[in-house]
Amino acid sequence: MSDNHKEQPKRRNNIGGQAVIEGVMMRGKKIYAMAVRNPQGGITIEKKEWGGMGSKGIFKYPIFRGIAAFVDSLITGTKILMHSAEIAGEDWTEEELSPFEKFLQDKFGDKINDILIYFSVTVSMILGMGLFFVLPVWLGNFFKHIVPVWALGIIEGLLRIAIFLIYLFLISRMKEIKRVFQYHGAEHKTINCFESGKDLTVENVMPCTRLHKRCGTSFLLFVMIISMIVFFFVRTDTLILRLVSRILLVPIVAGISYEVIRWAGRSDSKLVAAVSYPGLCLQKVTTAEPDASQIETAIAAMKGVLEDEGE
Repeated sequence: MSDNHKEQPKRRNNIGGQAVIEGVMMRGKKIYAMAVRNPQGGITIEKKEWGGMGSKGIFKYPIFRGIAAFVDSLITGTKILMHSAEIAGEDWTEEELSPFEKFLQDKFGDKINDILIYFSVTVSMILGMGLFFVLPVWLGNFFKHIVPVWALGIIEGLLRIAIFLIYLFLISRMKEIKRVFQYHGAEHKTINCFESGKDLTVENVMPCTRLHKRCGTSFLLFVMIISMIVFFFVRTDTLILRLVSRILLVPIVAGISYEVIRWAGRSDSKLVAAVSYPGLCLQKVTTAEPDASQIETAIAAMKGVLEDEGE
């Protein structure tokens, strides 16, 4: 057998990523590298340290590290997404500011971007909690006179998953999202190519699968499923108590989901394959086949991390 056809040893790593506007962000243990197609057609690469709560104090330990990772991803991910739009030539800051925006800019100056980012994250979390936790509880309340109390958590969970699937289907129909999903596919293909032990070239990356067990889509589905299990044991027929308990337990559910997806990423057992299968199926919606230029961008981001952190 020739060297080109020998099976390469699989690389174990914790490199993750995120699709951004016209590009990809890859994150290692200490830094992240973002590669974005600029208006001139070239690739702009930026590297920064990955800050946040992770690996500090109590957030070094299981469950708590998942809570930290979730919050850090929301904040840093939003910053990266907004900055990628600027690099790609979609800088909304050049548009005329509203009177309220002018007031904020005069009041806070250079800090306005950070304030807007935290405001965006807060609004996103409130909307997400309302859509995926408050709404299912409210809808499930109509069944409380039909089913026993213990079944309400299951009904809420099924409603939550249904709302999540409808949400993904609707956004996947948006033209603007399609390119983001293509870059999402390029991110996965590049990570899979690297983990397979092959050289990072467009030719090697292209045939790799666009599905990956550590994907954020799978994480969100785990959140939906694990919340159904956790809430099964928190039983009350009082609507307000159910709402409060669900909201308070969201960080714990996110922490457990993080540990499950970490375990899935480290194992190739049949049990892991079965647990990961629904998330992989869902990724067929949230990823799309990328073109060569998108894969080239993802490779640039991956190499940016490897240059500083090695394999």
